[in-house]
Amino acid sequence: MAEQRDVIAVLTHDHREVEQMFSELESMRGAIGERPKLLAENVVIELVRHSVAEEQYLYPAVREHVPGGDELADYEIAEHAAAERTMQDLEHLEPGDDRFWPELDRLMAEVRHHLREEEDELFPRLREACDQAQLEELGAKVERAKKTAPTRPHPYAPDTPPGNRLLMPGAGLVDRIRDAITGRGRSS
Repeated sequence: MAEQRDVIAVLTHDHREVEQMFSELESMRGAIGERPKLLAENVVIELVRHSVAEEQYLYPAVREHVPGGDELADYEIAEHAAAERTMQDLEHLEPGDDRFWPELDRLMAEVRHHLREEEDELFPRLREACDQAQLEELGAKVERAKKTAPTRPHPYAPDTPPGNRLLMPGAGLVDRIRDAITGRGRSS
């Protein structure tokens, strides 16, 4: 059985994967065709799954354990909402569209800013406030949540418990069915 990773290790690993996809997209800037579209779809899938899991488990833990956690969690959720709106705009564009690359650039800037803040501010504060067992339990919950999370942006869905924990698995199922039918997010 694999060693349990704590929530910070799980989320930081996700951040590196997203950054790798961003770098690949930047290397093909201006290209048209299937490859940039597929990679952009995969970025959105990973970002949505990641942010839903954070909203279900990370931010409630921040509210509970970190001094000033309510304000910090509210700020992070607001950043997620902005990125979700950008992802929704990007979802309807093709690499040959005039707005595709500018929207993708905007998404990358929003997400990179968010990741830096989490890694530089939120994660150290959470590590200080929680013991290792709590962080590992959160890591397991986040990994489970990502498996059932939506794969498409839902900017108007609830982003705090209990609403998000109740509705997001159903939205995730619908998204995965849609993805299977349309071929969205297939392996690159």
